[in-house]
Amino acid sequence: MNKIKQKYITHFSNKDYLLSFLYSGLMIAGSVVITFYANLYATEKASNSVTDIVLDNTKAYDVDWLFVYGPILLWSFVFFILFNNPNRIPFTLKSVGLFAIIRSIFTILTHIAPFPIRTDVSLSGLMGYFTTGKDLFFSGHTGLPFLLALIFWDRKYLRYIFITASLMFAAVVLLGHLHYSIDVLSAFFITYTIYQMAERFFDKDKHSHLLQNQSQKQ
Repeated sequence: MNKIKQKYITHFSNKDYLLSFLYSGLMIAGSVVITFYANLYATEKASNSVTDIVLDNTKAYDVDWLFVYGPILLWSFVFFILFNNPNRIPFTLKSVGLFAIIRSIFTILTHIAPFPIRTDVSLSGLMGYFTTGKDLFFSGHTGLPFLLALIFWDRKYLRYIFITASLMFAAVVLLGHLHYSIDVLSAFFITYTIYQMAERFFDKDKHSHLLQNQSQKQ
């Protein structure tokens, strides 16, 4: 615990880190607000459902628990990682914020109605704030864990955990007919592009935590 305390003292004594930390918090807060209103718009403007080669040929399974509580477990794990590695916080939060903002833009542009035969999901509490079930393109359940895998790519075990989570959530949303197959498949490609943007926009944060990791190993 003393080591963690010392990390926070060191980081928050650094003016550049403190400013970057505050900016990342503001970016996350702004992305949450944008996501909320994008979801409302997509729900109000939802048009008709469409056919899907995967969903048309599979039945809808009950994946309610995994869809709702899986992300809660995932983000609890991420919180634990960031708590123990404060040098990772700014770049991670900024990347996630950028992801949420870009996804909100896609949500506003594309608002197809959900697939007609789908599992019932209890979208209450925090989950109901972040999604209405009609913000389909592209899949956040699939994209965010993949983004985390890219962010923590230098940590082998974390990379595999997040890739596994991404593939698992991809299967969950398809089995529950909660996303179209295009929502899931496109999430990997769009997320990779978002990560490349984050590396360019927030290069200083990314470079900073990599240097600190190297110095810790030495």
